[in-house]
Amino acid sequence: MESDAPGEIACMNPAAETQDFTHTRWSMVRRLQDTRPAEARDAVTELAVRYWYPVYAYARRCGHAQEIAQDIAQAFLQQVADDLRAGHSAPRGKFRPWLLARLNAFLAGEWRDLVKGDDLAGAPPLAEMEARSRREHEPEESAEQAFQRGFALEVLSRGMKRLRAEAAQTGHLDMCEALEPFLARDPLPGQYDEFGRRLGIRPLALVMALKRLRQRYRELVREELADIVSSPEEMAAEQQALIAALEGKR
Repeated sequence: MESDAPGEIACMNPAAETQDFTHTRWSMVRRLQDTRPAEARDAVTELAVRYWYPVYAYARRCGHAQEIAQDIAQAFLQQVADDLRAGHSAPRGKFRPWLLARLNAFLAGEWRDLVKGDDLAGAPPLAEMEARSRREHEPEESAEQAFQRGFALEVLSRGMKRLRAEAAQTGHLDMCEALEPFLARDPLPGQYDEFGRRLGIRPLALVMALKRLRQRYRELVREELADIVSSPEEMAAEQQALIAALEGKR
């Protein structure tokens, strides 16, 4: 099983907290639900669309065909937005468990009557989601394990995409891509020399570049997690849940 995103972030340090959790997206959703529901709806819809993939992975592991799983993800996320627009189903607790509970309730209801609505902006291509589903999950995973792992991998993938974008802006994309496999593990003996020759960079400079990339990647992953928590305690819990999901734990 392979993934586009590094699968090791045990270096994340919950004690290094600097985020103002009164202004994260999930805090805003919960705070504005009663007073400014339109803003809350837009915020949670953006969050939910980010995590389209774990919804799809859950539906696939429940036994639904590719196209049906895509329709389920589409209809479910649209229902989340519509309910918040109408002032229903105010968010409670942490985002990830809330989203899974809402998904379970959706699938337990008359979801077949809802799967042919208008397209929701931001849907990834079906072929992309199916390729990820085959690549990133073990056959014996349960539907909940597929959701939790898919959610964790989406967090890492979003952090990695942002890291690549920053590297491209500074003209260091080639080096970032060369060092990407080592964000999760140390290079083997001689690999610094090999990449140094390929990139025309001294090995010592690569060592320092890798250190900076690892630090920035951890920061970007934390920023992704910060959007779905509302306190330092929730951040620490989400970090542990992410690591557990990647290690295959319930």
